[in-house]
Amino acid sequence: MAGKRNREGSEDTAGHRARVRERLFLCDGGALHDHELIEYLLGLAIPRRDTKPLAKRLLAEFGSLSALLAADAESIMRQEGMGEVSTAALKIVRAAALRMISEPMRKSTVLASWQALLDYLRADLAHIKNERVRTLYLDTKTQLIRDEVASEGSIDSAAIYTREVIRRALDLGAAAVILVHNHPSGDCAPSRQDIAMTRDIVEAGKRLGIAVHDHIIIGGEGHYSMRGEGLL
Repeated sequence: MAGKRNREGSEDTAGHRARVRERLFLCDGGALHDHELIEYLLGLAIPRRDTKPLAKRLLAEFGSLSALLAADAESIMRQEGMGEVSTAALKIVRAAALRMISEPMRKSTVLASWQALLDYLRADLAHIKNERVRTLYLDTKTQLIRDEVASEGSIDSAAIYTREVIRRALDLGAAAVILVHNHPSGDCAPSRQDIAMTRDIVEAGKRLGIAVHDHIIIGGEGHYSMRGEGLL
């Protein structure tokens, strides 16, 4: 009887996934609930298990689809039922989404695709729990040379060092940089330290012909541009 129940359960799971897959193809995923997206992803990594309860539990634990996908791998793997393969299934989706969002700015000049840049930065930084600093290095035509994570910090701070930013710009032959970091608190207004550090980098860059186009702070509900607010 146990074997029969297992076979029937497996058939029920396969049938349910087939129905989800059909809806995915029909509407390009638009009509699927968040838990169904996660459930189907997990089903690819855990094919013989009903992954709906796990998907719902993960969304409840992390609070939203965006927060779940943005969570670090270690935090996801600490959840019961999650391993390296199932966690990788979630993380590869986020990596692909970030690559797709950033494509316009990688194919054009950064300043000409400013909204694409902001969309990319929000997707990367708005939902993570710790501060992260990104530095974008640009050539003389404001085309992207390199997009790097400069540092990973704590829940309320991350280091940006003037010497490291300028040295890296020189190593890459960059003519300009855009500084970016997030505020996990959600408030994207700069601190006094943010402003002072940015002005230090601006002054150091001027002496070597390296411009600072902007310092963007990403919060939960928006962004703050130091240049837009007249601080640069």
